[in-house]
Amino acid sequence: MTPDPHSLTDTDDTALSPPPGCPAHGTGPGGLRRLYGPEAEDLGAVYEKLRAEHGAVAPALLHDDVPIWVVLGHGENMHMVRTPSQYCRDTRLWSPQQEGDIKPDHPLMPHIAWQPICCHAEGDEHLRLRGAVVGAMSTIDHRGIRRHIKRATQDLVNKFCEKGTADLVGQFAEYLPMAMMCEILGMPEEYNDRLVQSARDALKGTETAIASNTYVMEVLGRLTTRRRAQPQEDFTSHLIGHPAGLTDDEVREHLRVVLYAAYEATANLLANVLRIVLTNPGFRARLNGGQMTVPEAVEQSLWDEPPFSTIFAYFAKQETELGGQRIRKGDGLLFGIAPGNVDPRVRPDLKANMRGNRSHLAFGGGSHECPGQDIGRAIADVGVDALLTRLPDVQLACEEDELHWRESISNRHLVELPVKFAPKPQQDPTEGPHANPVPRQRPDNWRVDNQQAPATAPEPVTSTDEHDTVPAPVGRPSLFRRLLRWWRGD
Repeated sequence: MTPDPHSLTDTDDTALSPPPGCPAHGTGPGGLRRLYGPEAEDLGAVYEKLRAEHGAVAPALLHDDVPIWVVLGHGENMHMVRTPSQYCRDTRLWSPQQEGDIKPDHPLMPHIAWQPICCHAEGDEHLRLRGAVVGAMSTIDHRGIRRHIKRATQDLVNKFCEKGTADLVGQFAEYLPMAMMCEILGMPEEYNDRLVQSARDALKGTETAIASNTYVMEVLGRLTTRRRAQPQEDFTSHLIGHPAGLTDDEVREHLRVVLYAAYEATANLLANVLRIVLTNPGFRARLNGGQMTVPEAVEQSLWDEPPFSTIFAYFAKQETELGGQRIRKGDGLLFGIAPGNVDPRVRPDLKANMRGNRSHLAFGGGSHECPGQDIGRAIADVGVDALLTRLPDVQLACEEDELHWRESISNRHLVELPVKFAPKPQQDPTEGPHANPVPRQRPDNWRVDNQQAPATAPEPVTSTDEHDTVPAPVGRPSLFRRLLRWWRGD
């Protein structure tokens, strides 16, 4: 027989405390590991220690020693997000919240505080709110967005290409997603340094985060008022006009969720992909040699360095069991994206290429799966491709071990990525580059009608990914090139 697994509601039990002099006194109550403070400077290492000690689901402590379960297993994470009868995102069910153990100034309060948004809603209300968001997303012109991404990339590169040096985090990865989200939401005139800085600051939880968030909300409030009065062909107008009938407050709050989530996730994704390209010679050689496409490089990054490490949080609606642990009603569970992606049961060899495998946890799953993941992928795919085309000789301007990150329980954010390259002249953003050093992604909706196909069929292209490389034109090259220019948005 085995003892009753430890429950997070019993962390004050003195029987669980380590004996005097035990090294475990460096941990929190009950000998549980903390996910904050000096002991958690490397959360990846902490997760692996928890996996070795407890298995696929482990007890831990959040700030102020609030108990939480960390779901470390890939299968256990997928079961949790796909079982709404047992787990939900409504923070009001969390026992520490109900018992008053969460102070108003808790560092995670922006995530803990329940809000009337689709991320926290369940049942019919979740269907109503998420339906409006997904419906508005479905109206986005993906070909048009790809053109805007390329032009925005050209604009950003023009700002530093003549200098021969740049910081690809501060001057590129953190700006391109905001430029695109402003375009998608319908407020390109609001895109300026203050909006970018405010969004970054609000997500960092600094002393000025509340003021920064207030400014962003004012911008979104003005946008909501304008689009309610004068609808346009943009995400905000379609969100307002959806049959779900969102109020102005609901529209503004969901614009905030979409803006922040897309911005932070895509900025991290861009920085991570560029870092691996610049620091891994083999990775870059496969890109330049055509053995790997940029979309495949992005998917590999989503496995190895997901934009969000964990998502706070899911909550048990009833007493249940997960990963061999007894989960009580009201317990909180961290959706462990990063530790789940390196679960040795699904990735025994972390160096193995995950080409063609999209079963990572980066975009969640179940009823709360990220509805904008295709937009995030497009920004990373097109942005990285366009930047490498403009700066084919770009290289890291420091030693790899000099790079540093700002890490929190939610993500690991690269602070800067200094690079150098031969100075380049500025380029008209409306003109596409004449060279393409890496194969491009073929969009799912691109097809050549059989009647327009060349008389001699090209050799088939074998790929393990659903996005194949574009085959070389055979016969009637002028028609093919016109189609290719139309697809690329040139």
